[in-house]
This record gives sequence, structure tokens and C-alpha cells, in this order.
Amino acid sequence: MNFKLVVGWLYPELMSTYGDRGNIIVLTKRCEWRGIGVDIQMIDFKTVRKNIESCNVIFGGGSQDRQQGIVIDDLRTKKGPVLKELFEKGVPGLFVCGAPQLLGHYYMTGDGKVLEGLGIFDMESKHFGKSKPRCIGNTIAEIEAGFRVQGLGYRKTVVGFENHGGRTYLGAGVKPFAKVMKGCGNNGEDGTEGAVYKNCIACYSHGPFLPKNPHIADWLISKALEVKYKKKILLKQLDDALEWQAHEFML
Repeated sequence: MNFKLVVGWLYPELMSTYGDRGNIIVLTKRCEWRGIGVDIQMIDFKTVRKNIESCNVIFGGGSQDRQQGIVIDDLRTKKGPVLKELFEKGVPGLFVCGAPQLLGHYYMTGDGKVLEGLGIFDMESKHFGKSKPRCIGNTIAEIEAGFRVQGLGYRKTVVGFENHGGRTYLGAGVKPFAKVMKGCGNNGEDGTEGAVYKNCIACYSHGPFLPKNPHIADWLISKALEVKYKKKILLKQLDDALEWQAHEFML
């Protein structure tokens, strides 16, 4: 059977601040190396509902406050309802840096403007301006075993880089993606990093997060195939020697 996935990329021209394209490249190549076909669906202001419905994985990247303000109305009124339907069905997603802030109840920008979010994730984000320092630097966090894919390489850690002024506080409707070992994570206060809702991951480890964390890339691919084809599909083991060297170097 020939498998194929469609990866939806939210507003790539406005929300790709820190080399987030690297995550799209990783998902594409790790599928292609296994003989899985991949199409990239750019989701922007002109994208219609049926094209979003065709997506098997959704990715949202980083942005600054101005770009978030530009996309939020379109995202909330036109894209949000169909995205929520996909997520409720189990379609996986990865949202890094600024994107998670728009998936929660609201995001308060550095100048005090409140952007109403999609309310898919039970969380809220606030930028406290100069009253609190930015969260900047390399990060290490520990994840749960739920992200293990049968027969593939796995680490309990994820490594990344954070650079955010906004701070996110989780509600009871989501669980943390990981536990902070180094860095600030969501807010520098409660030791949480990111959030998980259904099969969607939100985190502050922006930029090319997946190249150094191939186990998370494979988890997204595995879930996407399982939801689309309604059965578990074993993934071929890849030679990830370089990826794990990068991971261990960061540790």
C-alpha cells in the first residue's frame, strides 16, 4: 500500500521567524526516506476549508506580536473551526514559539493589547513587557513515555532553543508537553514546557526543533498515518546517528 500525507503549514510567510522551515523539511524527508509521499499545503488567507480538511499534520511556526495580530482574525473566524474539528479527530500538530499563544484563550502583547485566541488549548499567554526579562537560551526538557514509537529510537529528553517575552500558563484542560530541566519553559515559574491536547504539541522550543529531536518527528508521522488509515503502521528505522549526535551534543 502506498501511503501519503499532507502537511499543513500555517501562514508560512508571516509565521516562520526562526528558521521554522526546518521542521517542514524534517517531516518531509523522514517520510520520503520511508517511501511515504508528502504534499505541503500552505495555509494562508486564501486557503479554503476543503484544502485544510485534506491535511494530516498541521504545523505552526514563530512570529512576532505584529504578525500575530495580522493573522489572528483570519485564524479565529475562518481557520479555527476546521482546525478544531481536525484536532478533535486526532490529527496531530506541532506548534512552536508564537503559534501556541494563538491556540489558547488569549495572548496579551507587550503593549497590552489582548488578542483573542482559538481556545483550543486551555491556556493563556501574557507578555509582561520590561517588567520581566525575556526567556532566552538553550533548553532541555524531559518528556513522558507516551511519545515512544514502536521499534524506533527514543530519548526521554527534548532539546531546543527559546527566545520569548510571552509567558504561558496552563489550565486543567491540557497537560504539559515536558518538564523543564534547563531553561524557562512556559513561564520560568512552574517548571512546565509546552502543552499537549489530543495529538497536538505546543512548545516554546522554536526554530528547527525536529532535526535535533527525531523521536518527536516520528511520533507526529506515526500518529498522522494512524489517524488517516485507521490502523497502526510500523515505520522503518532510519539511520539517525547524526541526529542523535546533535541531540547529545546539546545535552
